[in-house]
Amino acid sequence: MSQTPIELKGSNFTLSVVHINHSQPDVVLNALQEKIAQAPSFLANAPVVVNVASLNSTVDWKSMYHAISQSGLKIVGISGCKDEQLKTQIATLGIPFLNEGKAAVQKTPPVNQESPEPVKISDDDKALRTRIVDTPIRSGQQIYARNADLIVTSSVSAGAELVADGNIHIYGNMRGRALAGASGDTQAQIFCTHLAAELVSIAGEYWIMDQIPNDFFSKAARLALREGKLAIEPLN
Repeated sequence: MSQTPIELKGSNFTLSVVHINHSQPDVVLNALQEKIAQAPSFLANAPVVVNVASLNSTVDWKSMYHAISQSGLKIVGISGCKDEQLKTQIATLGIPFLNEGKAAVQKTPPVNQESPEPVKISDDDKALRTRIVDTPIRSGQQIYARNADLIVTSSVSAGAELVADGNIHIYGNMRGRALAGASGDTQAQIFCTHLAAELVSIAGEYWIMDQIPNDFFSKAARLALREGKLAIEPLN
């Protein structure tokens, strides 16, 4: 019996959603480049869904598309489009329109949103400082500890993102994304008392949720790089 040449199966993938809140392509490009510079190994050439709910037909979509592509991000779909004329512009480039599913895509902050105020470090003080966050981190929020370790004493919701140039400690339920060593520090580690993350990354090496070993899921765990690869062990 011959086998069918193709099969159609449903799968879930974790994609970031970039919310565009500015109509000028050059402004969007600069904002995206700054965001990617925070974690280049993870975000460079990443597939993304672009949310255009804040845009209308006055935007030059062809220029906007090229600006986003120039940043290195790969557009796999468009969401949130409410303007019919803008839909026509987008459709001419052959980009599919998507409905955001809770399990399939996770929101990232708008590209023109100011980053959280970083920890200030003098030029003469090269030691890592520590940023402590005592409140829950909600979906869509990003906390960035520049030149610092990050300690979160509360829960981190799905769709939230923690980014630190140093280590990351989470003393609550961790359901979002954690990117330690964002500037390339391969000695950075992630410590978590309840690991159920959508994504964990150290210096650009990352696992999505499905790659976290089952024995450590929802457990206390410690992640580090061993010979350039992510490794995990119990948090004693």
